[in-house]
Amino acid sequence: MAGRPSEPEVIWARPERAGRGPKPAHSRAEIAAAAVRIADERGMDAVSMRHVAAELGCGTMSLYNYVPRKEDLYELMADAVAAEYDFPEKPSGDWRADITALAYQARAMMHRHTWLAGLMSSVYGFSPNVLRFLEFSLTCLEPLDLRYSAKMELVAMVNGMVTTYVSNELQTAERTRSLPWSAEQEHAVRIAYLGREIASGRYPKLAAAFMEDSGPIDLEAVFGRALGRLLDSYDMEARPPEARDRTGAS
Repeated sequence: MAGRPSEPEVIWARPERAGRGPKPAHSRAEIAAAAVRIADERGMDAVSMRHVAAELGCGTMSLYNYVPRKEDLYELMADAVAAEYDFPEKPSGDWRADITALAYQARAMMHRHTWLAGLMSSVYGFSPNVLRFLEFSLTCLEPLDLRYSAKMELVAMVNGMVTTYVSNELQTAERTRSLPWSAEQEHAVRIAYLGREIASGRYPKLAAAFMEDSGPIDLEAVFGRALGRLLDSYDMEARPPEARDRTGAS
């Protein structure tokens, strides 16, 4: 098929336009924006070369001259959304605060683009805007006394936690929307069932846990605690052994 490579290649290493000939009718940014619009409005299942071409007003076959594979289209989409990160001019010097701020931005981004969490992949991890994100993240982590390999792992772990957390939030919301009754009714029925099971005496540890904290779950607070505990582990790793021992004994 026209434009398709005969061997593996990275879309970013492929010239956006040839050195000669007429100027292309569409840019990669326009193609990515069209695909993101379709995904935002109709979901990832609606993202196809045919639909993107229709959005742009061009023929499906001509789109392959710009984007050889559907996987390349996904990569363009992931990179386009990564451009939404709003970086300050420079990090604050407080690595935990800076990484936490990036994590909250990522969470908000995944809620704006509900398809993004399902698309996240290390395959798309080195596009221009993702590289910009990684460079800024490592700059934020300069005060943390760890090797770069550990810092890269930290960034990956935070992104993985955010992706998993948001995926669960979105799946819960989607299941709730599909019910023929209200979320409050569903919740009440399940809480009543759980109360009966706990009262049976078969689950004393669970009973103690629910008695200890029977209030509604604050998802924002849970997210913050989970992120904080993840960062704690790397904070502890960066401390000298004697400091770790003192902390562990306290």
